[in-house]
Amino acid sequence: MSVGRVGGAHGRDGSFWVEGAVEAAREALAPGAEVVVAGGRARVERRAGTGERPLLRITGVDTRAAAAARRGEAVLVEEELAPLGPGEWLVEDLVGARVEGLGEVRRVLAGASCDLLEVGEDGLLIPLVSDAVLGIDSRAGVIEVDRRFLGLGEDDGEGGRPG
Repeated sequence: MSVGRVGGAHGRDGSFWVEGAVEAAREALAPGAEVVVAGGRARVERRAGTGERPLLRITGVDTRAAAAARRGEAVLVEEELAPLGPGEWLVEDLVGARVEGLGEVRRVLAGASCDLLEVGEDGLLIPLVSDAVLGIDSRAGVIEVDRRFLGLGEDDGEGGRPG
């Protein structure tokens, strides 16, 4: 399960920030924990930063360039080490979900302050925040959004896109 993504490199020793860290990352990313990054298994050598923005150094990544090359890659742990908390979902549960009148979630992007759902053929970006996303039924594959909050109105006559 993903506990975040490799963010920007920090220092020269291969350390990097973890972006989009889920609450479960606090326990799962302790020194000595095993992670998978870019398809390779590694061990957490050092953990600093905060719960929301951990700073890691892992085995096999020992230069700034090596950390930068992995930017955007998922940081994965065994699911039993990081159970989902309330209001947390796996990216793979969101991709392909339907947003009524707007289309399917094509991918989840890391934004500056929150993750973004890229929806429909036009790539409408919906912030993954409680004001915009009213509910997620991952089993049914449906995401309910607040169209007014997103500036789409209730029925704008243009397939859900602002005019």
